[in-house]
Amino acid sequence: MNVVTQLVVILGTIGVVMVTVLLHVAYLTYFERKVLGWMQDRMGPMEVGYHGLLQPIADGLKLFMKEDIIPSGANKIIFSLAPILSLIPALIGFAVIPWGDGQLTIPLPWIGDVTFRPFVTDLNIGILYLLALSSVGAYGILLGGWASNSKYSLLGGLRSAAQVISYELALGMSLVGVLLLAGSLSLVKIAQAQAGGFWHWYAFALPFPQIVALALYGIAAVAETNRLPFDLPEAESELVAGFFTEYSGMRFAFFFLAEYANMILVSCIAAIVFLGGWHAPFPFLDFVPGIVWFLLKVYVFLFFFYWIRATLPRLRYDQLMTFGWKVMIPLVLANILVTSVAAYFWMN
Repeated sequence: MNVVTQLVVILGTIGVVMVTVLLHVAYLTYFERKVLGWMQDRMGPMEVGYHGLLQPIADGLKLFMKEDIIPSGANKIIFSLAPILSLIPALIGFAVIPWGDGQLTIPLPWIGDVTFRPFVTDLNIGILYLLALSSVGAYGILLGGWASNSKYSLLGGLRSAAQVISYELALGMSLVGVLLLAGSLSLVKIAQAQAGGFWHWYAFALPFPQIVALALYGIAAVAETNRLPFDLPEAESELVAGFFTEYSGMRFAFFFLAEYANMILVSCIAAIVFLGGWHAPFPFLDFVPGIVWFLLKVYVFLFFFYWIRATLPRLRYDQLMTFGWKVMIPLVLANILVTSVAAYFWMN
């Protein structure tokens, strides 16, 4: 494969991934409002387009055309860069997310046959790459809150920093059990090892099913994405809008996009690591394309985000921290210990 062909493959794959992610981010807001409306006996968006289907486009145009205000006492450079620092790590994390197996060969004029793989790249440290990016994204929230020169924003940023320290540890450690069983940090290899039916998925597989780790990961993922009941950095009833109180226009939209992109990213990780990625639950269903199974699992996790938002109230800050350190951390450590012992005796 020559340099031109390689460039076409890389840019084409990146383009498909980015367009797909951004379309999903836009319409996640629509489906969230619809689902919450149904759960609360309301209609949700109905005015713009058929049943409100064009509402995300209208919202995007509105934010694009709104005035971009920078407070007079703000640190203008950091204030401007903070939303980008939140959004970029959320988007580039999708570079290592595989959504299928095999490859697709397409003949292109003047170039020849070009082979596309169902992922941008396969890093042998894919899990570490994603955990590192999630840490960087938290700096955007912290710096945005500090640079706004607002007490509400500063409190939201500080809460976010403490929340990330508490729950990112549990998030990363909840994956260790699967890594012990898989023997790899590559998301592609972890997914490939779960072929053959749902009894091979790490959430249910012997020697020690990681169903508890999946539950802990789900809770930590909700906290990492600042969603109810863990949305203390925003906490409208206490901090107006928390770390982005002073933001408007497209800078506000970047924080919004980052939150929903992170929701999709943690859902993709859960589907790959615990639920077999693109593999069907039963071998006789393998005729269904792998990307269909992968998206179905991701959508189930996204619905979980909506469901708990409509069900649970926001925690107090002391409850948030107590639950993270006194419940989540001991449980993930116990899961690692039991998995290590079970894997050792199973393999010997």
